[in-house]
Amino acid sequence: MIEYKNLNEPIYLKLKEMILNGELKQGEKIIQEKIAETLGVSRTPLMKALLALENEYLVESIPRRGMYVRALGKKEIIDIYVCREALEGMAARLLALSKDTKVIEALKACFYPFSSHKKINIDAYSKADEKFHSLLIKLTGNEPLDKIYFFGNIHEKVIGHGLVRPPEETLEEHFKIINAIEEEDPDRAEQYAREHIKKSRALLLDQ
Repeated sequence: MIEYKNLNEPIYLKLKEMILNGELKQGEKIIQEKIAETLGVSRTPLMKALLALENEYLVESIPRRGMYVRALGKKEIIDIYVCREALEGMAARLLALSKDTKVIEALKACFYPFSSHKKINIDAYSKADEKFHSLLIKLTGNEPLDKIYFFGNIHEKVIGHGLVRPPEETLEEHFKIINAIEEEDPDRAEQYAREHIKKSRALLLDQ
């Protein structure tokens, strides 16, 4: 049972976690009575949490049918990658202009554990990949950019999709982005970041 004075945020976070880890699957109807009982909360804060998730495009309300976990189609996933290409390209450019050594250290730390291993643990690499792309945005210190990225829930929507391409392809690409940022070359940093996302989008289109 969740025990908080302000229930809206913890319920929201728990429901979001359940969607992202697949406990609540895409297209599944959300049985509010069941979830309220499981979490030990009333329907009112639960509905507020669901409305917040609907605003983040994770839940949808279907008239006369109820609330459902939003099922992302191929076009929506491709559109997400189009947004990511633009936002992460801009983020890489801003980081290259920042001349901040701490940024470089944080980005490199994501992939150092894999640089000397011939066989890469996919689960560990997937988490590092997720962290890297999130850091690209957050380390800019650009609050509007961060809010746009967060509000659109752009990266989290595709976490469940898994790695689109294997580490053998993307590890070098990640370091190319980092090196361009370290060399304070905004044009190459943006180019490499965009190309990195574009290659994954092209592969999804071919599938």
